[in-house]
Amino acid sequence: MIPLQNEIISLRAPEPGDIDLLFNLENDEKLWKYSNRSQPYSRYLLQKYIANAHKDIFEVRQIKFTICNPEGGAVGFIDLFEYEPLHHRAGVGLVLRQQYQNKGYGKAALQLIAVYAQKYLQLHQLYANIAEENQVSIQLFERQGYVFSGKKKDWNFYEGEYHHENIYQKMMA
Repeated sequence: MIPLQNEIISLRAPEPGDIDLLFNLENDEKLWKYSNRSQPYSRYLLQKYIANAHKDIFEVRQIKFTICNPEGGAVGFIDLFEYEPLHHRAGVGLVLRQQYQNKGYGKAALQLIAVYAQKYLQLHQLYANIAEENQVSIQLFERQGYVFSGKKKDWNFYEGEYHHENIYQKMMA
């Protein structure tokens, strides 16, 4: 098996010790607009999620990895969601603690998840839904080979107005 690590980060399954980070990131109201949520998750629900993280991607259609720095500290999460084995595709979600943004962790995580998706899931494509105003994420994904493929107009409503959401796709061999 290819280790899910490079010189910058490693990816591993979520563990009970990740609960505080997961709780804080999932309940950060500033991020809800990007995840189509309007209410917090309970610590109990997230603990159950971590306890069930061992379930097969074929069963639950998603998989989450904890992104760790070289010292082993958790800095964020990356996940594959809406996994479609028939069509060989999945969506990608990425969230990092603020102090670890713009330091190469997101880039490294996207590179590793692409290797995992192609090698172990035989995916043909990954896609990301990114709010049009989230230029930092757009640039990150574009630098990793994701290409703009469409716009969902007035797709999300937050901060008192409608916002467009863009679709980015990465085709793999």
